[in-house]
Amino acid sequence: MSPTRSLQVRGQSLELPVFMPDATYGYVRSLTASDLREVGLPILMMNAFHLMQKPGSSLISTLGGLHEMAAWPGLIMTDSGGFQAYSLIRQNAKFGSLTEKGIVFYPEGSSRKLLLTPEKSIQLQMSYGSDILVCLDDCTHVNASRAEQEASVTRTLAWAARAKASYQTQLRSRKWSDNRRPLLFAVIQGGAELDLRRRCAEGLLEIGFDGFGFGGWPLDEDSNLITDILEYTRSLIPREFPLHALGIGHPAGIVTSFRLGYEMFDCALPTRDARHGRLYTWSEANPALTQDGSWLKFRYINTEENFHDSGPISPGCDCECCRDYSMGYLFHLYRMRDSSYMRLATKHNLRFMTQLIERLRHSNA
Repeated sequence: MSPTRSLQVRGQSLELPVFMPDATYGYVRSLTASDLREVGLPILMMNAFHLMQKPGSSLISTLGGLHEMAAWPGLIMTDSGGFQAYSLIRQNAKFGSLTEKGIVFYPEGSSRKLLLTPEKSIQLQMSYGSDILVCLDDCTHVNASRAEQEASVTRTLAWAARAKASYQTQLRSRKWSDNRRPLLFAVIQGGAELDLRRRCAEGLLEIGFDGFGFGGWPLDEDSNLITDILEYTRSLIPREFPLHALGIGHPAGIVTSFRLGYEMFDCALPTRDARHGRLYTWSEANPALTQDGSWLKFRYINTEENFHDSGPISPGCDCECCRDYSMGYLFHLYRMRDSSYMRLATKHNLRFMTQLIERLRHSNA
């Protein structure tokens, strides 16, 4: 594994590896911007596909862009909507369709069709003030047919070229210097077809981007990481470019992916787990980050054994929840359905994630 490094983004240095929670609609549920900074997060992942619907582009513009709207002083990466097309449209055609022009979809609660093109996606992300943009791509499941994967790669490459052209037009019109411009990432599709992964990666490298993302669902039917395809995809991209493991956020999955050469991660899993009562902790004080994941331990809030527990979720954790409150009190808040449970538990799981990232940086695993 090569030494850890940093990515220069609009005059800021983003230390790698990095985990970013999904702030899909411009927020992480139950937390303020101050909470997010307190747990050590330098960047958030938001979603242009959802933001254009809620709260809508006009309101985002009125409020001064995503940073001002969310009172977030850190960096923002925006996903384009390719995965949302996969998760919605590919699963149920009533939500819309994929065309050569872009994604046709019906906004929630509306019968009016909207078209999201590669150009429109770039324009939206630029107008929102995103620091790292992602090209619109055609996402597939790893087990989709070869014909479907071929169509996905062809479409992804065509959309990426159009996105890059739109990006360059935007840069010229805004007269942004190189150190002021947002970065642009493209997504490598191809499913489990290795030759298609190569075709996609080589085509995107020829177009030219600042970084790349692993495209498609990263898990097999048993919810295990498809490590062979992740490793192969990393081998296709020169190490000078950062590679984002889109959607990978299980702590053990991050460690595995980091060892394969991935340096950027985002997922809703840690915050969703916290809300649903699955809390992250270490198996011991300073565990080795082994492949078997034995360093990771889950504590489940809704168990009676927590009722009399006067200790924190995770001894040694410096988050507000572990510093100030007992597991027994957290159990009480959860049973009472008090909103402060969600805030404290979410802060804890996110602090665990930033601590994990810090250990990866220092271990040079």
